[in-house]
Amino acid sequence: MMKAPSMKTALRALAPLALTAGAILSMAANGKPAKSLAAPSTNWNSAIAVTANGSHQLGNPNAPVKLTEYVSYTCPHCAHYQQESDPALRLTVIPKGQVTVTVTNLLRNPIDLTVALLTNCGDPKRFFVRHNAFFATQEKWLAKAQTMTQAQQQRWYQGSMPERMRAIASDFSFYDKMSGWGITRAQADACLADTAMLDKLKAQQEESSTLGINSTPSFTLNGAVLDAHDWDSVSKAITDKLAEQHAGAI
Repeated sequence: MMKAPSMKTALRALAPLALTAGAILSMAANGKPAKSLAAPSTNWNSAIAVTANGSHQLGNPNAPVKLTEYVSYTCPHCAHYQQESDPALRLTVIPKGQVTVTVTNLLRNPIDLTVALLTNCGDPKRFFVRHNAFFATQEKWLAKAQTMTQAQQQRWYQGSMPERMRAIASDFSFYDKMSGWGITRAQADACLADTAMLDKLKAQQEESSTLGINSTPSFTLNGAVLDAHDWDSVSKAITDKLAEQHAGAI
């Protein structure tokens, strides 16, 4: 779990952590047959929606269990959580319509802000492709921070917001990553200067603050903040909630 410092905290204070491979948790069944909330032909993995504050929701909007993830793109624990949770959720409870997952940003530094603006750049239906890719390659691109000069880092904190975001995108080769999704540098720059999206990201910070959430990754389940910061704990909370609501086992 990582505390969220102010947006002005220098990235060099962050020490990238090596990710360790972990087996995906097999969630325990409760002995009851699973009750599908969707027609057999419906796969809720393709249901993606954008909330009022710009968060992204995956799955059945009427699912009995709603998980919200508060994550930071420069948080190694978040990347580890994503590696473990995403395959399990997409293969079990999301396609059945039992659980919906909402991703909300908790920004810890200007790099978080830059990546958040870029994951929101392009087709909203492709958000989770970009979201997963930034986490999957986090260890590689975040390691570049250790080689940045002081002059480079100063550019991340000086000048207009779009200028700062463009400097970060250039230093971390984010433009190359975006081009792989058919998004040109000019289009990416427009997203980095998107004040409407910036306002939505600010709204996401206000939401986490209202809930008392100040570390990543953090979670709410059906609106209640979980005392959990890893997939092992979150998966147990999901299983318990499904059993409580007689929705069947994962």
